[in-house]
Amino acid sequence: MNNPWQRLRQLPWLSLFWISLLTLFWASVLELLLLLGSKQFVLVANAITMLFTPPLDTIMMLSIAMGIGALAVVFLEIIYPQMLITAGVLWALVLCLLIATLIRSVVPISTSLLSPSYTMLIGNMLGIFLKGKSYWR
Repeated sequence: MNNPWQRLRQLPWLSLFWISLLTLFWASVLELLLLLGSKQFVLVANAITMLFTPPLDTIMMLSIAMGIGALAVVFLEIIYPQMLITAGVLWALVLCLLIATLIRSVVPISTSLLSPSYTMLIGNMLGIFLKGKSYWR
């Protein structure tokens, strides 16, 4: 009988945490570019205002979170092609992405799209498991 704690300890935690930090770094860069674009161009600012007013704001936040989760899986596939990706590794990636999001919320960068929330957690899970569907089947 397998020991679940032993399997949990054997997961590549450090690699997954670096993937999570890389993913949130690029998402932050894209968010800052979007913020700069909205300050430079009125059309971009109007589009962002329209997309982030109710009821579309929840859909947009969920879509952003799903994109971040899918991007994390893409980075995992590209940077660590030799890693055996299983459902356990995907769940560990969800946890690492949640921890990295909590750490990122402490950093004093004036961004609001990547704040930790229930919507962000659910979106990350959906993005990770939709992109990683071939690995957990």
